Amino acid sequence: MLNPEPVDPVDARILLELSVHPRATTVAVADQVGIARNTAQARLTRLERNGALGAFERRISPRSLGYPLKAFITAQVTQRRLDDVATAMAAIPEILEVDGVSGSTDLLIQVVAAHADDLYRIAGQILAIPGVERTSTALVMRQLVGYRITPLLQRLTG
Repeated sequence: MLNPEPVDPVDARILLELSVHPRATTVAVADQVGIARNTAQARLTRLERNGALGAFERRISPRSLGYPLKAFITAQVTQRRLDDVATAMAAIPEILEVDGVSGSTDLLIQVVAAHADDLYRIAGQILAIPGVERTSTALVMRQLVGYRITPLLQRLTG
């Protein structure tokens, strides 16, 4: 797992500019932030390398790919099999994200599905993974606040 360096106010301004204008060139970002192009390029490279600037794929809607259902599946797993479980889950395309969590469950798994029967199939695939002891599925009915980072960037820029 990457351990990014803290984002300073200049980095935050760069990231905020990219969140507003994701297709902006390095020159355009540098101009908006008020720094040299080489400085902007060096900072963007560092932000990408240390994981502060994530993958483009986060912006692609699963709904547009034919997966309108989103669900969260919690799973209890045999701890000594956790790495094998994670590897098996990474092989299931409909699993978008898996987080290890504290509490009465071990994993929080975000999945997408084409329809209810497809979600049933995916949940069954997860349950069939050796080391997965129990699962529980919660269908997302409506998203109330979407993924966002802009308020945190705005706070950092002052």
